[in-house]
Amino acid sequence: MGKYARGMILALLIAIPAYWLGNTFPIIGGPVFGILLGMILAGIKRPDTFEPGIKYSGKKVLQYSIILLGFEMNLYNVISVGASSFSVMIFTLLTAFVVALVVGRLLRLDLKMTTLVGAGTAICGGSAIAAVAPVIEAEDKDIAFSISTIFLFNVLAVFIFPFLGHWMGLSDSGFGMWAGTAINDTSSVVAAGYSYSNAAGDYATIVKLTRALMIVPICVIIAGIVIWSKKKAGGAGDSNFKVSRIFPWFILWFVVASIINTTGILAPSVSHFLGQAGKFFIIVAMVAIGLNTNLIHLLKNGVKPIALGFVCWFAVASVSLLVQHSIGLI
Repeated sequence: MGKYARGMILALLIAIPAYWLGNTFPIIGGPVFGILLGMILAGIKRPDTFEPGIKYSGKKVLQYSIILLGFEMNLYNVISVGASSFSVMIFTLLTAFVVALVVGRLLRLDLKMTTLVGAGTAICGGSAIAAVAPVIEAEDKDIAFSISTIFLFNVLAVFIFPFLGHWMGLSDSGFGMWAGTAINDTSSVVAAGYSYSNAAGDYATIVKLTRALMIVPICVIIAGIVIWSKKKAGGAGDSNFKVSRIFPWFILWFVVASIINTTGILAPSVSHFLGQAGKFFIIVAMVAIGLNTNLIHLLKNGVKPIALGFVCWFAVASVSLLVQHSIGLI
């Protein structure tokens, strides 16, 4: 842990004023202030020794924070929310991939690029891209452009979704469902959800974690298509695909934490403390993500991938609201 210490301490120190600002201005929320402070300070040159800890905070600390949130959640609610989001999720998944393929072809983008953007929009941002990339044997430039594009709209979603949710008068559950099914990355879902309200954040987190489980079947389907196409072309038909490598294991620990809370083993005060600790560490993770964000660099990566990402993002957000309205959720 020694190499991570400096970066983690930096993110932790910046998270403290972000946490205070979030409590002072709850309509904005600590996660948004965390990203903002991180992005502001990202322009200040820092020693390379901080980078491992910052990256660790933006990925692993986020996963640990979600596990801690499980201690304030009832498993019966997890099951019911996950079940109710399934119909919305199916439509948003199909929308993301269909729109990505159609618009990608119109923009004359590489099929691997469109697949990565579609997967990132449909499932869980960078994690989905990282999972699908070895399956389709994507090139480094495709991965870089896709992750940059998805991350750009993740950041925008944190600021735009809560505002639009209040403007449309969405309930906590309505906004949670919308954020959980329409925002790409887990970090942005969590940030937007808890910026709206604690109840919306809890709901959005459960929906998003249920959606993240779709990494496994989607990658299995894509791997099957890749293997089939290779065999048809006379290739070896092998793949780097491994379920154990792509499965988001922190989701299982989130469920374990929910089971512990559901059984009542822990005192309510302890469960509450662990849940609040999880929310604070979400802010730490947001700070780390902000520290690694260079929006100017992202915008310079290319207009076409950004255009594809925007159309997919807009389509998924719209379909999520339409499906929710049609089945009476909002």
